[in-house]
Amino acid sequence: MKKVLVLAALLASFAFGKPLVYVLATGGTIAGSAAGGATDTAYTSGAVTVDALLKAVPQINDIAVVKGEQVANIGSQAMNNEIWLKLAKRVNELLKQKDVAGIVITHGTDTMEETAYFLNLTVKSDKPVVLVGAMRSSTSMSADGPLNLYNAVNVAINKESKGKGVLVAMNEEIHAAREVQKTNTTGVATFKSPNTGKIGSVFYGNVKYYLNPTRTHTKASEFDVSKLNELPKVEVVMGYANVDRAMLDAAISSGAKGIINAGVGNGSLYPTAEEAFGKAIKNGIIVARSSRVGSGETTRGGETDDDKFGSIATDNLSPAKARVLLMLGLTKTNDKAKLQEYFYKY
Repeated sequence: MKKVLVLAALLASFAFGKPLVYVLATGGTIAGSAAGGATDTAYTSGAVTVDALLKAVPQINDIAVVKGEQVANIGSQAMNNEIWLKLAKRVNELLKQKDVAGIVITHGTDTMEETAYFLNLTVKSDKPVVLVGAMRSSTSMSADGPLNLYNAVNVAINKESKGKGVLVAMNEEIHAAREVQKTNTTGVATFKSPNTGKIGSVFYGNVKYYLNPTRTHTKASEFDVSKLNELPKVEVVMGYANVDRAMLDAAISSGAKGIINAGVGNGSLYPTAEEAFGKAIKNGIIVARSSRVGSGETTRGGETDDDKFGSIATDNLSPAKARVLLMLGLTKTNDKAKLQEYFYKY
């Protein structure tokens, strides 16, 4: 049955001269539904199927032949490594098909930036992959999902989107996967790229680009998940004034292969935390210093002498994205110098 549907989509693409786009749905607010109606702020994520999402935006059919698949149906706070691997493998499988122009992934906003960066490092094609979501549920007054989805499909079929890596299209803006962050808990303009700015805009389907991502991604990435069924365990530990080392000790004893320090300022370490991180390093755990600040670079050799201490600096990646890169890095090597190189390359 699946092969028949794919063949039907391909025949439709040939018949109407429209590009073929797959929409892979994972749930999230864009697929959310509120029992209390249009002004109810409480809702259930992932309550609406991909077919219903597409049906709500019939204008998509004017620009593309669209085929929907339900990969998962969760709130993105529940996103996990297993779904990431499943998603990356399916994206790579689909993009090998000559007639697939691009892929749109509907996703919750809570962890969208992490999924986007994971795919940016593991997709093996220069065809467009665009993540999109919503800050208001599908039943909400003035829901933002339908227009966001329409815009995302336009980004996916735009020839200039090719070779730019994985993209996030939200609120009429286009962001590079490596740079984008969620910056507001509820506002529709939540996605920003604090260190670089957006790379383009999409206004009712009209796509314009202003910048190109420069870090290595997708086809040029050395990370391959095609034969992986799990990822190395990497934890993130928050730094703050008077931090107790208990959480860090728990991360060490949990079997983590790596630990990201979401440190204060320039990734700085509280004295007791520094002691615990030192213990982790002696036990062969990779320690990478990041910052909780939200923008700027965590520099190598700041207040912490990384050469002497044995830690890695994460450049300007957020703690969450540093975790993604370290997990993938650890599938290739445990060498600290090589891992440090990854943080400057990707």
